[in-house]
Amino acid sequence: MFRLEPIDVQVLENPEEYIIQKGGYIWFAEHASLGIIGTCALMKSSEGDFELTKMGVSNSARGLKVGEQLLQYVLAQAQAQPNIKRLYLLTNTACEAAIHLYEKNGFVHDVGIMEEFGSHYERCNVAMLYTNL
Repeated sequence: MFRLEPIDVQVLENPEEYIIQKGGYIWFAEHASLGIIGTCALMKSSEGDFELTKMGVSNSARGLKVGEQLLQYVLAQAQAQPNIKRLYLLTNTACEAAIHLYEKNGFVHDVGIMEEFGSHYERCNVAMLYTNL
């Protein structure tokens, strides 16, 4: 949907360095016959603040509700982590279906998150905060 920005390339080429070593988490969704069909990460941006990022589901798994199941799993994991005080995401209005999924699962649009973190991506025009931590 988007051109990869420099920060995307850095994180995708070095997830161990940019996510895991900094205290973040990465999950994958696996289907019995399709293999790995989805992923999602929580990337630590500062003490207590985590960004839900790099969430995606392969085209071969569209319609199987993998995105919703993966999101709900990741949110449950985030709730269980005492070091996560604030969970947010940054996206674009072009991702209508994803935004609806986020809203349905406890994220709200947040101007403060946009002001604090939105400039990290050129494409970002939507910032959301998870309200159930």
